[in-house]
Amino acid sequence: MSTAYQEDISSSVLRRMKEGGFDFARIHPIEFYAIFPDEERARRAAGKFRGESLSAQVSERDDGGWSLELSKVMYATYGGIGEFEQNFEAVIAPLGGEIEGWGVKQEVRRPLA
Repeated sequence: MSTAYQEDISSSVLRRMKEGGFDFARIHPIEFYAIFPDEERARRAAGKFRGESLSAQVSERDDGGWSLELSKVMYATYGGIGEFEQNFEAVIAPLGGEIEGWGVKQEVRRPLA
């Protein structure tokens, strides 16, 4: 996936988060996702982020591939996410991995009745 394409997606997602009232002043666990052809490579990639991530989970996919979900606590900024994605890709690409995207859970605030 090209960096320019990912940046366009990140801009759009961050804009929708802002419209939804996301609290950018707080740090949040942000999940970064990658796909690998086998478990061994996914686990090697996960090991490269020890101490830098909140958690790293490797799981088998229905299509026979393996997913890596890496959670990093950080501010949800365009620059910070972009920088981490570049570092993430630099680790996973040589291992045959491919970035699948990123996400963050957002609390839905409902007005009190």
